[in-house]
Amino acid sequence: MIELAELFYSLQGEGPFAGRPAVFVRLSRCLPPLCPWCDTAFAWQPGSLVAVDELVGKIIAYDCSFVVITGGEPFLQWSSGLQSLEEALIGRGCFIQYETSGKLDLPRQSKGFTVCSPKFLDGSWHFSNTNCSVVDAYKFVVEDDFQVVDEFIKERDIPAEKVWIMPRGASRDAQLANFEAIWQYCVKRGFSFSPRLHTLAFDNKKGV
Repeated sequence: MIELAELFYSLQGEGPFAGRPAVFVRLSRCLPPLCPWCDTAFAWQPGSLVAVDELVGKIIAYDCSFVVITGGEPFLQWSSGLQSLEEALIGRGCFIQYETSGKLDLPRQSKGFTVCSPKFLDGSWHFSNTNCSVVDAYKFVVEDDFQVVDEFIKERDIPAEKVWIMPRGASRDAQLANFEAIWQYCVKRGFSFSPRLHTLAFDNKKGV
């Protein structure tokens, strides 16, 4: 069974696949400490239990082969249904992109493309260093904490081409307030800039 927060079809709004049509599978529950700026805090709560086969049918019905599995923290459900969901979707020709915090050790048998957004909370990074070799791309949510991001990247020897920097903000105005500084930071460091396209288009509307 999968504990589901929401399922919808839209465009990927951020990261290396920004702008691409996608089916979003948002799983319920997350790991503490929780992010005070989170714009999907409703996913922290218990969700609806859905059988894997039923969920596969709903996803395939959108006729889109790009599937984004996010949360919450999706890998909390790896053993309880997510692994079976991944195998079923890949067997039907889907490409899976995961969105994870990296707080958990990531399953090395996963065949999805993993985008990790490490969380700096309470003065430290909540990230399992065993994940460095299996993360495909890093997406940092930044306000003005450039130094701690630089330190994280340097300590783990992460190449610039694997880094996307995204402005923090659950609303359009909050995101735009940081645009220029983050743009210049990316230019200086050779990182990719990632807007949050869904926030720019719809502000803080849910399910887009």
